[in-house]
Amino acid sequence: MAHSGSSPSGVVFPEVDGKRSTSAVGRAVVADALRQVDPVGAQAAERETSWRQGYLGHFRRTVEAGLLREGEAAVDIARAGLDSLHRRMRCATARGEVPLGEAFAATPESGAPLETATVRGTGERTATLSLPLHGERLTGAALSRQLDRWVAAGSMEPSAADKVREVMDHPEWLDLSGQKVVVLGAGAEMGPLRALLSWGAEVVGVDLPRPEIWKRVLDVAAGSAGTLHLPVAAGSTTRPSSPTASTALASSAGADLVHGLPSVADWLSELDGPLVVGNYVYADGATNVRVAMAVDALSCELLRRRDDVALAFLATPTDVFAVPREAVEFSTRAYRSPSAVTRVLRPALRGVSGGRLLQRNYAPGSDPGLNDSLVPQQGPNYALAKRLQRWRATVAAREGVSVSLNVAPPTRTRSVVKNRALASAYAGAHRFGIEVFEPATSNTLMAALLVHDLRSGNTEGRSPWQDEADGAVHGGLWRTAYDPRSALGLAVVLGLGSARG
Repeated sequence: MAHSGSSPSGVVFPEVDGKRSTSAVGRAVVADALRQVDPVGAQAAERETSWRQGYLGHFRRTVEAGLLREGEAAVDIARAGLDSLHRRMRCATARGEVPLGEAFAATPESGAPLETATVRGTGERTATLSLPLHGERLTGAALSRQLDRWVAAGSMEPSAADKVREVMDHPEWLDLSGQKVVVLGAGAEMGPLRALLSWGAEVVGVDLPRPEIWKRVLDVAAGSAGTLHLPVAAGSTTRPSSPTASTALASSAGADLVHGLPSVADWLSELDGPLVVGNYVYADGATNVRVAMAVDALSCELLRRRDDVALAFLATPTDVFAVPREAVEFSTRAYRSPSAVTRVLRPALRGVSGGRLLQRNYAPGSDPGLNDSLVPQQGPNYALAKRLQRWRATVAAREGVSVSLNVAPPTRTRSVVKNRALASAYAGAHRFGIEVFEPATSNTLMAALLVHDLRSGNTEGRSPWQDEADGAVHGGLWRTAYDPRSALGLAVVLGLGSARG
């Protein structure tokens, strides 16, 4: 995909021959990531002539190659990929385009200074973990039974259920006293803002300066037991006289990470810590890479300026992961014991499709297995934006930074259901053992896992792929009988009616 070079601003793709080609950048970054560990794979990526259709195999190869040297190659791949992105991406300022790392030395004209407004909620603190599910709130024994059901169905790894139970056993962890959690993407459906505030946490919210976003976020904060700090334009006279006076404040709240990176960095640098910088941003298309790179550059700058910064991420389940032997065995059993209808139809479907439909998820006995749940409809920009977050988590953890990265389940967010093919696939996914979660369930569950990671500390001495697999809530994509893409078309067809409904 090529984008016009006219009037660029903020974090941008580099201009080559008058065009800003996202495909050229993606191809080059993946090749650079592979070059040291898998030079043949690097050459294959460089020679790929149709990146939008051909990217899937190359992204898969970065995970395969990362398993070499008992998983240590993943660190080299992550570092090389991040270095390539930071060399290539640019920040367009009034002085011209500069390397991304130099954006923080830009003049004030690249973003207005920011001040802090604070809303202290007046609600009653939720002192125990409760999870919204199908119109109910599950706590205690009911929540524990639901965790058992999810594990039995293959929707989450047993380690995820163990982590949630540990949080249930330590309700005092929920308020996160002594830490500020920076929620980049404060209004995001998958973000932890609502849950954290309900538990009495101190949250720093950052999102675009759009009143409709902030009115919603401020209303949540006002009714919560937590404290919300948010950026407002310097010199703004708008200050709420009470937590409910949110409409006026919403009009001056917010900051644009892509276009105002230096101001956001300066503002966050001055906050009392410790800080947990959580990445929950999302945008469509090429902008997703731009905002993901803005967050990555911001994270690096804060780590350079401060010694009290932790990082938090949500990994998409629609990516490639190395998965434990137990997940492979679960999938193998499911493949060998299909339903009566599937037992009859599977040979015919495989025959008609030339073997493309309903392929095994793994070769039996794989350890680790390689789960490839990349979805072509999401495109290479989405894959790159999410993969660079995993790369940063890997590198930061190796450098001694406290990191929380958890695989989140397939979820019916607005960004998913507005895509007709994805909405239909999600509607039909249950036929193949895939559970799609509602946003309220997902974001509370992932917030609980974040709390666990921050309170229990990092596990040491494991490979990056094991860290990524620990506590994963993948909705069944890792444990289903079938390679997810080989069932995707059927899921779309089976889900068309439900999606329309």
